[in-house]
Parts: sequence; structure tokens; C-alpha cells
Amino acid sequence: MNGAKAQGRAAGHSRLLRVDPVACDGIGMCAHLAPHLIEVDPWGYPVLTGHPLEDADARRATIALTACPRSAIFIEDRPAKIV
Repeated sequence: MNGAKAQGRAAGHSRLLRVDPVACDGIGMCAHLAPHLIEVDPWGYPVLTGHPLEDADARRATIALTACPRSAIFIEDRPAKIV
């Protein structure tokens, strides 16, 4: 892990897997490639866990988003919420 990634997470950043519901056609390839991160609803559309991605999960998520024929999946970097 490089220093920038570790520093970003230490500063309260998290990475989340997201889907653009307008772009998604419900093909379901993402769920086959990252089944512990993505499930499908009865129509084949992705349902995401919403948990922050750890390193191993981020690799699987990257594989799934790269394979998406509609580019409907992406990883969002979010700063921590200030309470």
C-alpha cells in the first residue's frame, strides 16, 4: 500500500462502490465478478452492500467496474463526516 492511500484513510477517507442506476442495464456481470460486494435484485440490477472498501475488496470492485459494459459502476472516495 502506498503512503498516499494509507494517509487518505488515516485522515478519515473511505472508498465506496457506487452504481449509476440510469446507466445500468442490469446485465449482472459485476455481481459475478464481485459477489460479496454486489448482489442482484429480481430484475438483474445491482444491489450494493454500501460498506467501505478495504484493499482486497477494492481490487475486486475494480475488476467489476472495468468489466461493466455500460461503465455504470465506480468507486467514490469520500471524506469522513464531521459530527
